Amino acid sequence: MPTDKDDFSALYPCDFYTPAELLAPGQMYTVYEIARLLQGLEPDAEIDEGTEEILLDWAIPWVIVNADDLVVAEPRTDEEPGYYGLREDGDVADGADE
Repeated sequence: MPTDKDDFSALYPCDFYTPAELLAPGQMYTVYEIARLLQGLEPDAEIDEGTEEILLDWAIPWVIVNADDLVVAEPRTDEEPGYYGLREDGDVADGADE
């Protein structure tokens, strides 16, 4: 059910970090680490599973919206998730993104 804006004591801009503001050059992050970073936490912060699921609800769309500024790497093992990082010159082989 929609709620009136007047029911809230304060409203804030819906600002999100850009990839360059959030991720360090030369580093790759899992979506779980990105989720933590988007909340101002350390990438390896311990959080409960329920909180992590909520944070992923924000992180996955952020990755999709910012896909043009990111590179992706497949997991190194079957037990790992994929990794994402800032797209920098020379990261993608010629013709790989066409």
